Amino acid sequence: MASRLNPYIAFDGQAREAMEFYRQVFGGELTLSTFGEFGATDSPDADKIMHSQLETPSGYTVMGSDVPEGMEYTPGTNVSVSLSGDNSDELHGYWDQLAEGGTVSVPLEKQMWGDEFGMCVDRFGIAWMVNISGSQA
Repeated sequence: MASRLNPYIAFDGQAREAMEFYRQVFGGELTLSTFGEFGATDSPDADKIMHSQLETPSGYTVMGSDVPEGMEYTPGTNVSVSLSGDNSDELHGYWDQLAEGGTVSVPLEKQMWGDEFGMCVDRFGIAWMVNISGSQA
């Protein structure tokens, strides 16, 4: 397998809900594994997601997990997930779903460099950037 770069997102007890939402947005195959499935059956984290992976038809991979009790959960502003390409319909569809219930900081519109670009934070607190190359909008 070739090397690849993909986001791994930590959630505070919302990993299952968030990853199922991302599967609705992007489609694909989602695997979810709990802490209990890996031996922590008596743990308060037993039903939390220890690891999840979404493989989409477009070739995207998104991974995530819940932060177990005793570990610090500090959402930050130093990571964004970036979607880019030239399929305007596909990327607009993703944008519409990701922005719904979230906060748009930069509307998805034509920018000075000629592409459509937007930034939002989804309802789970994850920052997204969408860039549509060579868009005619």
